[in-house]
Amino acid sequence: MAHFILEIGVEEMPARFLAALDQELAERFSAALQEAGLEAGPVHTASTPRRLVVDIPAVAALQKKEEIVVSGPPVRIALDSEGKPTKAGLGFAASQGVPFDQVYVEQTEKGEYLALKKTVGGRAAAEILGETCRQILGALSFPKKMQWIGKDCTFGRPVRWILALLDTEIVPFAFAGLQAGNQTCGHRVLGPGPFTVPHADAYAETVRTQGHVLLQATERKAVIRTQGEKLAAEIGASVEWSDALLNQVANLVETPCPILGKFDEKFLALPDAVLLTSMETHQKSFGLRSPDGALLPWFLTATNIISREPALVRKGWERVLRARLEDARFFWEADSAAHFDTWLDKLNRVIFIGPLGTMGDKSRRLAAMAPYFAQQVAPELASELERAGHLAKADLVSEMVYEFDDLQGIMGGIYARQKGESETVAQALAEQYLPAGADSPVPSSLPGALLSLADKLDNLVGCFGLGMMPTGTADPYALRRNALGVIRIILDHGFHLSLRALLQEAQGSYSGVQWKLAPAEALDTLLDFFAHRLRAFWSAQGVETVILDAALAVGCDDITDTWARVQALVALSQEADFEASVLTFKRVANIIRKQADASLTGQVDARLFEHEAERALWAVVTTVEPEWASLAAARKYPAMLAMLQRLKPAVDSFFDQVMVMCDDQAVRANRLNLLLRVLTPLSQVADFGKLQV
Repeated sequence: MAHFILEIGVEEMPARFLAALDQELAERFSAALQEAGLEAGPVHTASTPRRLVVDIPAVAALQKKEEIVVSGPPVRIALDSEGKPTKAGLGFAASQGVPFDQVYVEQTEKGEYLALKKTVGGRAAAEILGETCRQILGALSFPKKMQWIGKDCTFGRPVRWILALLDTEIVPFAFAGLQAGNQTCGHRVLGPGPFTVPHADAYAETVRTQGHVLLQATERKAVIRTQGEKLAAEIGASVEWSDALLNQVANLVETPCPILGKFDEKFLALPDAVLLTSMETHQKSFGLRSPDGALLPWFLTATNIISREPALVRKGWERVLRARLEDARFFWEADSAAHFDTWLDKLNRVIFIGPLGTMGDKSRRLAAMAPYFAQQVAPELASELERAGHLAKADLVSEMVYEFDDLQGIMGGIYARQKGESETVAQALAEQYLPAGADSPVPSSLPGALLSLADKLDNLVGCFGLGMMPTGTADPYALRRNALGVIRIILDHGFHLSLRALLQEAQGSYSGVQWKLAPAEALDTLLDFFAHRLRAFWSAQGVETVILDAALAVGCDDITDTWARVQALVALSQEADFEASVLTFKRVANIIRKQADASLTGQVDARLFEHEAERALWAVVTTVEPEWASLAAARKYPAMLAMLQRLKPAVDSFFDQVMVMCDDQAVRANRLNLLLRVLTPLSQVADFGKLQV
């Protein structure tokens, strides 16, 4: 087995591109080599700002060979009456590159056809890898692409060199106007190169020792953490680590060199959130805290060079951060002197979404909606949540949020406390935008959760009413993220709320809008949208699609209740007799579904029973129904499903001995109503007709 290395050298690639590119390269190369029949070991990838690397330590020298049968035209047109090849027969042999004497007649279900046996495969690995590299590099996905040699070639950043080695052999291919070779470049300053790599096995060591580059992001992060914590310990501090920022910083450098910087203590008068945002967002630096948790006038950053004059480098970072903090202090002082009423007036001139009015309109809607939401779970918060809704968007026109938009909501909470609002109002304002993404936390406080629900549902109702639903490729108003946020908040806080009622309340808060969809149609579309988001959300957690389809078919108006039913079905599916139970009750569900036009009432007349199996099933049903009702009221779905074991023998016996669709209409209706009584409690948990085993 040979060792394959591919390195694409580029101008500095944005840090946010790299993780996705690593994954895409690994997936594409694995799939391409498998499809080509070229045996290979695991595909490893690595990236730095200046290079994308594919490393496959074990690749077969040759493609797999296999013998295949190639079918040709039917004998009636390929051979003449004397058995000699016609133009069609000769053409078939020529198209396969073989003499006609290698062709034979094959008997098939459709008749006699020409055929030949052909050996395919056996191509050299270098040839296949060259084609694969060229195809994959031209198809890579980037959030944004650049052109630098004409429209025929685009990439995330201009390509400057290509290294492609299979052991010592250069893999021949061209891309972006460059031929693949055996040379690499290192760090721009510490080891620029170029360096010749004699063997694929020597690539990593060459890049590390001569190029002074750490290929793996995990290694760069470890260096930043270890050296950063060591530097912090020297001043008796700890680093305020942010995983997201650490990932970003590690992908901005090839040779990380952590350094400490300092700023004037006067800036500690700023809120912690402002200081950390100034350091993290604009300077990609980490804050430091004292043992008692207070922020210190220090910061940690990672440069991309081991400088001979570290004091000069530190001074430059400190100068830039000071300018940022001076701006932040100016904004803080200006906002501290402002009043909420002034900001609320400005909101009336800030557009929310064209047809949906201004941010002032949105604030008034939230002030109307939030108390209703509070009434459902915590009526004592209603009046304060009305105030929180009224102030929710005020900080958007503050000086601080205008400059640091990441602080929206957070600054609202800070300003609320500063200006004498209650802690409930401050909590709600601070957490109203959470969760901000899949990895973002949900609001921890009840006021924050309720205001966030109102805000997100207002967005969803407004956009869906205007027909601005997400498509497969576009979601400009982040409606999927809004829906996921609603789902996560409801589940995390265990709210038993009617989604339909919440959406209707959100619809009712709008006035004077020219809708493109009627409210009822928009509501149904939104509920279907939520069902799809729930399916995707729980499917990503490993729940089987058939279980989700069965549970969601009953409805998802109460999301917390729906999750309880899903969990009960998951537990049932792990029982040894799950398949047998499903088949029994799926049969019941299918029979009832086929009688959609029949007027079944669930009323059973025991006098019409003709078989002992009917009487036995009726006795079990009337026994378990009260227990079922009690369990359903308490939402004890696992216990409800456990009762299937008491019903199953009687149902199986019923099907063995009784013909449901008999000629006597009264008896037939009675038997169908009996099955309906069996199915009705089950239908509170799932649609068994949708379960597949």
